[in-house]
Amino acid sequence: MLSELSAKLRAESERVEELLDRMEESERMGDEETLEEVLIELGECEEGEQCISIFFVEFQMHFGADYSGTAWIHSLVDCTTMLCAPLGSFIGNRLSCRIAVILGGFLSSIGLVLSSFATSLEYLYLTLGVLTGIGFALCYTPAIAMVGSYFCERKALAYGIAMSGSGIGTFILAPAVQILIEHYSWRGALLILGGVVANLCVCGALLRPITLKEEEEAHGPDPLDTECGYGVKAPVVSMLEESLAINNNNNSHACFCFQSMQEYCFLLMPDFLMLAVSFLFLASGCSLPFVYLVPYALDMGVSHHQATFLMSILGVIDIVGNITFGWLVDRRCLKKYRNVCYMIAVGMEGVCCLFIPLLRTFALLVPFSVFYGYFDGAYVALIPVVTSDIVGTHNLSSALGIVYFLHAIPYLLSPPIGGWLVDTTGTYTATFFLSGFALISSSLVISTVTGIRHCRRTQKYRNKNKNTDPKQEPCRSDFYTASSKDVNPLVNTANS
Repeated sequence: MLSELSAKLRAESERVEELLDRMEESERMGDEETLEEVLIELGECEEGEQCISIFFVEFQMHFGADYSGTAWIHSLVDCTTMLCAPLGSFIGNRLSCRIAVILGGFLSSIGLVLSSFATSLEYLYLTLGVLTGIGFALCYTPAIAMVGSYFCERKALAYGIAMSGSGIGTFILAPAVQILIEHYSWRGALLILGGVVANLCVCGALLRPITLKEEEEAHGPDPLDTECGYGVKAPVVSMLEESLAINNNNNSHACFCFQSMQEYCFLLMPDFLMLAVSFLFLASGCSLPFVYLVPYALDMGVSHHQATFLMSILGVIDIVGNITFGWLVDRRCLKKYRNVCYMIAVGMEGVCCLFIPLLRTFALLVPFSVFYGYFDGAYVALIPVVTSDIVGTHNLSSALGIVYFLHAIPYLLSPPIGGWLVDTTGTYTATFFLSGFALISSSLVISTVTGIRHCRRTQKYRNKNKNTDPKQEPCRSDFYTASSKDVNPLVNTANS
């Protein structure tokens, strides 16, 4: 089986190389074909993660395990994917996004194929949890970073369209995997899913690297977000740079260390640190509904097909949330308040989780899938956009690696904790409450800090400009400092 798969991949790679030779002179910026490939790639990557929850009951019945033990499989996939996200960024930066995605597609496909021969849960922990998770990590971060490199004017919409591939994958694969399980058992379904995920290698081969303007301008000014003209503040490292340049010109190791420090200098930015704290709470709650929605529906007496259909509804509405919310946030009136839109989406997702223990029939669970899927798609599309607004496009790949790395430990612990709560209490109420409160806490962290910073900034501005009309205050977003061209000329005149 592995030899046939390798032969197929070699044949497809040769065909792709011929196609790439004819594409070398095509347009570099705003490439719709690249967006399509990223969409397909993210769809195949996310469908592998989210459809694992459909195997939850099958693994539990076959191996006779409890909820907590079985939940470790899903949590290991999510944890490994996020824990190795910096590795995907590193390979993408040092080699290329194309190589990172091709390698990740090969590893994830091998992991799924080997999982079809599992004889114990521990075997699945290694193959499905670790090996497949590493493959997804190498694919996910470089693919998302490529979108930010290709698109500038309507970045939120581009991310929404690209990341809608995850919803498409969930919508199509959820019922398809259930049918495969019924006809070929869970082993045959994993084997076929491994062949589908192998197409990530082809998608990765079609990702064409480009040269950013920021990279062409050596030692230029602070990176700018070209959409709104706001400068991104970076920590001061000039003294360290001069010291290393004088003392270690011939030391390649020191140069490598300094280059790594430049890539991760955003770690000293207070705005990024607060966003990171919010991501920790977010990751603690967002994975639980995907793991326990199907088991909860089955426990309420919903049929297998209807429970799977709930995941399909969630997936297709996720697509709507990706695209429509990305389009809305790109409007001129909302572009400066992307972080506020992000907070609203995460908070509403948490509210949905608080109501699910009251929903005990299929007809009542359908609205939950609709609302949760929409807000999940909304905030997922905004994560790379908000991160890019803070650190700039040049550091986006490294920043996304850290962002998804922060998801690792919560993804590892929250599903088993949720399963332990189910085993202890005998109901799913505590599990979904844990998810809801974690998501709401994520939203409150950013909203509280943003409110405090806004009040301090407003008070400081009023003290310095007592004779200036408050309406003339330049429009500032929560994570930016307005550039000189955005400041009202009347204010500049008054200050002078």
